[in-house]
Amino acid sequence: MATQEPSGAPSALTSSALAAIRRTSAVDTVRARISLAVDLGLLAPGERLPNVQATAAALGVGEITVRRALSTLEREGVVQRRPGRTGGTFIAERPRRRTVAQVAAYREDSERVHRLIDERIVLEAGFAQLAAERLGRPGLDRLDECVREMDAAESWAEFHASDKRFHLALAEGAGLPSALGMYERITGELYAYFLPYPLDYLRGSNAQHKAIRAALAAQDATSAAALLRDHVAELHHSMYVGFADTAERGGDG
Repeated sequence: MATQEPSGAPSALTSSALAAIRRTSAVDTVRARISLAVDLGLLAPGERLPNVQATAAALGVGEITVRRALSTLEREGVVQRRPGRTGGTFIAERPRRRTVAQVAAYREDSERVHRLIDERIVLEAGFAQLAAERLGRPGLDRLDECVREMDAAESWAEFHASDKRFHLALAEGAGLPSALGMYERITGELYAYFLPYPLDYLRGSNAQHKAIRAALAAQDATSAAALLRDHVAELHHSMYVGFADTAERGGDG
């Protein structure tokens, strides 16, 4: 879902004129995100998708948008629906690949995504530096709650919701309301490009959250900033843009 641009002249990387996904309907962005996750092997054949409500919340769209997208993906052979108490929506056993033309918008925006990640790195490393000095017990308790939720998450959608809360709680702990607005804009733009990811991979990333939390509790500003910087910088490789870059180089190098 597109976010509101701030007043004044937009920067080059946030200009809606340069964002290919801004020219794509909400239904087609959902189709593209699920299809691209299948193409990249992030969603496996036979894997069950979260329910419509959780998927809508994770992808930042309405439930009716998700229902329409899944109906189209079923007709296209990417997903299949099974009725009954144990039913739901699953990736097809032999999903059709590269069937959603709107995936091209995500590939077209690759450079923009890398720039958004860099902006997020700058802000979050700075937030961590300040939060190490200012974050009190209530703030640490909020981080702990998010970490527990991520450990217990049963789907990528649940994990993503708790991950967003963790990073927002850390940003708020820096005590800079003016910078927080900028951060929410950048992350809002970036979250529009997130894809479903294997839950085992996501849970592994939670170890980094725990290390960041420990540095904050120890008031080790240098370590907290470095850990946060590395954690966010990993998005250059772990988001779909990293997979695309590897494919363009013709290997895993």
